[in-house]
Amino acid sequence: MYEAKYPDVDMAVMIQVKHIADMGAYVSLLEYNNIEGMILFSELSRRRIRSVSSLIKVGRQEPVMVLRVDREKGYIDLSKRRVSEEDIHACEERYNKSKLVHSIMRHVAETMDLDLKDLYIHVGWPLYRKYGHAFEAFKLIVTNPDSVLDSVIREVKEVGPDGQEVTKVVPAMTPEVKDCLVKNIRRRMTPQPLKIRADVEMKCFQFDGVLHIKAAMKKAEAAGNDDCPVKIKLVAPPLYVLTTQTLDKVSERDDNLLAEHMAKLRSANEEVDGDEDSEEEEDTGMGDVDLDKSVSWLIHAFKANLQLGLVLVLCMVISCIIDSLLVLRPWLEPVSLKAKLNLGSKNMPFRISTRLKESEGTVASPELKNWIIL
Repeated sequence: MYEAKYPDVDMAVMIQVKHIADMGAYVSLLEYNNIEGMILFSELSRRRIRSVSSLIKVGRQEPVMVLRVDREKGYIDLSKRRVSEEDIHACEERYNKSKLVHSIMRHVAETMDLDLKDLYIHVGWPLYRKYGHAFEAFKLIVTNPDSVLDSVIREVKEVGPDGQEVTKVVPAMTPEVKDCLVKNIRRRMTPQPLKIRADVEMKCFQFDGVLHIKAAMKKAEAAGNDDCPVKIKLVAPPLYVLTTQTLDKVSERDDNLLAEHMAKLRSANEEVDGDEDSEEEEDTGMGDVDLDKSVSWLIHAFKANLQLGLVLVLCMVISCIIDSLLVLRPWLEPVSLKAKLNLGSKNMPFRISTRLKESEGTVASPELKNWIIL
């Protein structure tokens, strides 16, 4: 139950479908005393509607967007297709908080035999105006009720002794109502510690990587506090377990935000390789290096290797020739003959000693066995 009778335009509200007519569906706004609103069929979906029953059903509760509000006639036009995912999450979260606050207020009113609307006027709505939502005030009441409820006051008009009307400021509730409210709030809203565990891997390939990992773990533990302590334990390198606990409940939206943040950190970690040292570290490790001497030394080594390679190739060629001659030796057994040739002048005899091989079955002529002068 809110102080405003009608919702604002472009606001997401929680509704419940009552019945479906020819032109649209009639719904009740659960946060505004179940006042009636209407969703036209054209505002059900952005796509072509083939079956209305698949988009909306009687009794279903879902967030919708407020299009128009006629405060004089009491007409409220709603839309289902214009509500975004962020609006849906915000509306569901607000509705769940309001539902819990309304349940506590109604129980206190029934227990103390009070009018629910008067309790909202003097206690509930002032807390909505001061804290944004009465749920936030109720969370503070769990630990420190006096700091919240003592500031809730109201004005009372009384007639003085002289017959004039006097306005007095008094507490908004009696001590009995205050005790009943605090008991119900603590019984319904005392949070249970929620334990969170995460398995993480930490690696560092530098020579002092253990010290870096230890420093990172100390920073992570220092980020915790008394309400949300952070502890890290070793399972087996490089696997570690990070545990913490909190009194705040984690919603699905918070899980999505955490997943998006972890994805950004993962992509940033992939862009920067932790194994690569900076330029300063590389220069420090290599020291002063003379590039000209290094290049000349490389060229000299290349030439020496080339000469050695040529010598090895030449040795291999000579070795192959010698092996070939040894293999062909039995086929080169000669017969020694002497021949004398006169090449056109008696004064210049030219003798040639040649060796011929006799074939099997061939007899050498007598002329070839002596010196012959042509």
